[in-house]
Amino acid sequence: MKVIQLEDYKISVDCSFLLSPRRTVVNTINAYSWVVAERDSEFKTALLNSDILVPDGIAIVWAAKVLKGEKIKKISGADVHAMLLSELNKVGGKCFYLGAQPETLAKIRAKLAMEYPQIKVETYSPPYKAQFSSEDNQQMYHAINAFEPDVLFIGMTAPKQEKWVEENKSFLNAKIICSIGAVFDFYSGNKKRPPLWMRNLGLEWFGRLLMEPKRLWKRYLVWTPRFIGLVYKYKRKAQNRKD
Repeated sequence: MKVIQLEDYKISVDCSFLLSPRRTVVNTINAYSWVVAERDSEFKTALLNSDILVPDGIAIVWAAKVLKGEKIKKISGADVHAMLLSELNKVGGKCFYLGAQPETLAKIRAKLAMEYPQIKVETYSPPYKAQFSSEDNQQMYHAINAFEPDVLFIGMTAPKQEKWVEENKSFLNAKIICSIGAVFDFYSGNKKRPPLWMRNLGLEWFGRLLMEPKRLWKRYLVWTPRFIGLVYKYKRKAQNRKD
């Protein structure tokens, strides 16, 4: 598996983790999560402790070029989700979806039955709250571990999902634990993903901004410029060390 070091983060730029024989925690990183992690130490620890951290954003692809001269490819959460489902379908594997409302999970089940009929699936909708109680966590452990999934997909939005996995992963009986946030809504059809031509041009962020301006304007118009500033700060430091 090819990995590049971008400041503190080891970022995986291929998907050979699909062949890993041990329990693997998969997270994604983009400009927004990078900047938030600089202010949220628990979130940063969760990202740093990922077994696999994939570049889910054109800004990370750009940063790899600026800082390392590396040409890498964006790997979105939706890409990881699709690749894992494809592999599970080949072997009749099991996946578990933790997060979202029951209606969304029902749509996911129905779509999986059509597209990946060999996969066994189970779901659980946790209570909608900022902080789970010990009882909440125990109920989630029980649901997951009774099913023993090959892949556990977590959809609670960042940074909640990554921090929850970091805190609770030792209690979870799953081979791959993958935080994919908005993919639950994309796959269920609750939200549309920007068209392929936008994604191919590195404009998926712009498509999402057009679709949800009230929710995402700050992420793309405030946090992304801050990330760009950080990247140039890192570059200046590296140049000063060479001088």
